[in-house]
Amino acid sequence: MNSQQEKVLSVIAQKNIRFVRLWFTDVAGVLKSVVIDPGELEDAFTEGIGFDGSSIEGLTRVHESDMLLKPDASTFQLLPWRDESDPVGRMFCDVLTPDGQHARSDPRGALERVVDKARDMGFTVMVHPEIEFYLFRQPVSIDNIVPVDNAGYFDHVARGHSNDFRRRAVRMLEDMGISVEFSHHEGGPGQNEIDLRAVDAVTAADNIMTARIVIEEVALQEGLFATFMPKPFADHPGSGMHTHISLFEGDENAFYAPSGEYQLSMTGRRFIAGLLEHACDICAVTNQHVNSYKRLWGGGEAPSFVCWGHNNSSALVRVPRYKPDKRRAARIEYRALDPAVNPYLGLAVLIAAGLDGIDNERELMPEAEDNVWELSDRERQVLGIRSLPASLSSAVAQMRGSDLVADALGEEVFDYVIRNKEKEWREYRHQITPQELRQFLKVN
Repeated sequence: MNSQQEKVLSVIAQKNIRFVRLWFTDVAGVLKSVVIDPGELEDAFTEGIGFDGSSIEGLTRVHESDMLLKPDASTFQLLPWRDESDPVGRMFCDVLTPDGQHARSDPRGALERVVDKARDMGFTVMVHPEIEFYLFRQPVSIDNIVPVDNAGYFDHVARGHSNDFRRRAVRMLEDMGISVEFSHHEGGPGQNEIDLRAVDAVTAADNIMTARIVIEEVALQEGLFATFMPKPFADHPGSGMHTHISLFEGDENAFYAPSGEYQLSMTGRRFIAGLLEHACDICAVTNQHVNSYKRLWGGGEAPSFVCWGHNNSSALVRVPRYKPDKRRAARIEYRALDPAVNPYLGLAVLIAAGLDGIDNERELMPEAEDNVWELSDRERQVLGIRSLPASLSSAVAQMRGSDLVADALGEEVFDYVIRNKEKEWREYRHQITPQELRQFLKVN
């Protein structure tokens, strides 16, 4: 048993913690949880806790049902929304096979494998996500979706639910050791954003999962409802999760070069080139639901085309401005992800695509300086700007032929994602929408 595990056991004993939650995700990105007695934790650290993997979406087949959960002691935190008199701890877990090997179907394990590849290339991957979401008044039903306010981008709403909500959510996140950089009202009514500080990629994915739970818990406590649905309103902006990525070689930012255009190094340019090369291949992972494509193609500054730019909000990849004396802040921003993504798989394919650009010394296409949405199809074609998939069906078809995505996810996860997304598309295609009924039933 290592020192981190011993520290967790000591804290549990000191605080008289009676319940410890072990967290992990299925392949679709749904958080799973099992509660164990602290007396079982020492065995969990050394041997793992057994569970039926065949009952979890995508983890294993029925005839291979036995799986193990092994807690990551470095992720131990108390749940701040629980009563202090009866504290509850939580840890994220890796999923193992019965012989103690990392399960190829574990989403967290898929990200860890890609991060290991980056490490073998000499890089540490840092990630900073911007999580957008909508807040609705309760009760919520399909026929009753009322935002908590009618405010807009950066608006301050006097005595507004959003202000109190964000303050409580940020405090809870920071109580769990998750640093928040910004929080503010977004462009849609009731739409908010919380930006988490940059951390290593696996921790970032853990933090995104935690933030989604914290946001939902705080909303329920305040009589509200939070949703990470990419596009809940046809006439208002969708919710994205713009994701900032940087690579470090030791203490040096590998994306920074003082003499480069926008101080972007050749490593950074090749990383972007890899992202653009594989943007359509990874879209079924970064934008995994039918509703995701209504955001991508619904306006509101969502990216629809494969290009990059410096200060261009219509680009898929952006090189943000940063203060000249903060070379550690050099980074790229990938704008397609939405907050309904499985963060482990989404980050895994993003990093894999960027590393491929470095590995194969891919050349970066010219910068898009114009508003890409306002260009004609012919103008975009001349510039070599492709479109992102317009539907989940198109995205899955594109992903099916991608060796890079198959390698990043692993065969088991890759096959499951394809089957699961094809099922979602069939169910969506089967529906008759209210719009169709209004169009074709000419009822007075």
